[in-house]
This record gives sequence, C-alpha cells and structure tokens, in this order.
Amino acid sequence: MRLFTALELPPEIVARLERLLASLRPEALINWSPLENLHITTKFIGEWPEQRLDQLDKALAALRARVPFSVEINDLGWFPNANSPKVLWAGIHGGEKLNELASATEECLVELGVAREGRPYTSHLTLARIKSATPLQKLRLKVQELQAVKLGDFVASGFHLFQSEPGSTASLYRKLREYRFEQTT
Repeated sequence: MRLFTALELPPEIVARLERLLASLRPEALINWSPLENLHITTKFIGEWPEQRLDQLDKALAALRARVPFSVEINDLGWFPNANSPKVLWAGIHGGEKLNELASATEECLVELGVAREGRPYTSHLTLARIKSATPLQKLRLKVQELQAVKLGDFVASGFHLFQSEPGSTASLYRKLREYRFEQTT
C-alpha cells in the first residue's frame, strides 16, 4: 500500500481551484492535477504493509489531541524555480499549527520505521507537474499575472490517511481513515 497523510480541501476551495485551473490549462500542455487529487500533504509515508495498518492507525490517532487551525490558500509559484520548473503550486499558509502537525506526524512515523524527509516541510498544493521540455511562456505570463491570487481559507479540523493507487492517467487517491482533532483540556 502506498500511503500519505493530508488535509482535505473543502468544496468551496475546490470550486475556486477549478476556476483557476480552467484559466491556466489552455496555456501549456503539462500534467495538470485532477481536482479530486488536490490536498495538502502533511507526510508522505510510501509503501506500507497492509498487515501493519492497525499499528499505523494507532500512531496517527495519537495526533488528534490538538486544536483546529486556519489555513489560507494564496499565491502561485514554481518548484524549484520559474526558470527550470518541475511543479506549479499554490501556496498554503497554515502557520505554526500546520508545521507542528507535519512535524508530529513525521516523528510518530519515524518510530514505526518510516524514513525522515530529506528536506524541510513546505506546504503547498501541486497544481501541475512538468515532466518534459514543453513551451511554458504563456503559462509563465499567466502565473505572473495571477501570482498573488487569493483562493480562500478554511479551518482544518482533522486530517486523513490516503492510499495512492496508480491510474491510467493519474494516481487515484482513496481515503482510508479520518482523524478529527479533539482538543483536550
């Protein structure tokens, strides 16, 4: 099983992203993320044995003791940069609470044998991937025009465990578990 943890986006944010992507797609022939795949990854787990799913579930359930927090989605950018882009992203601003969730997820999973990330956590929404050389001039201009776009905000009140399965054109993501935040006093 190929797994990851992520925050799910509310329908009103997905609707705004749909309008944004509709305006960007005609500008370049690249691998655009399907709307149903948009999420905010907090930890990529990778391959996980199905017989250890209960162990993983128990570890992730321990992360529920936290308060809900605000997440803003705005800005557009490129990884690693606009000159040699591999990913077009929308910025995620979840403050310290989102970073704490990602860090706590990493720490609890390291104890189960999941490898630590090799780079710092950078929250973002992957809008598209650029896998081969293709003309991007029109898309670069459109992204520059929309760079400071505001796509909305929401309150994150939990996270999910997802399974990624290969599809014919894109991976298919299936929610396996939900972990609602439960503020303790």
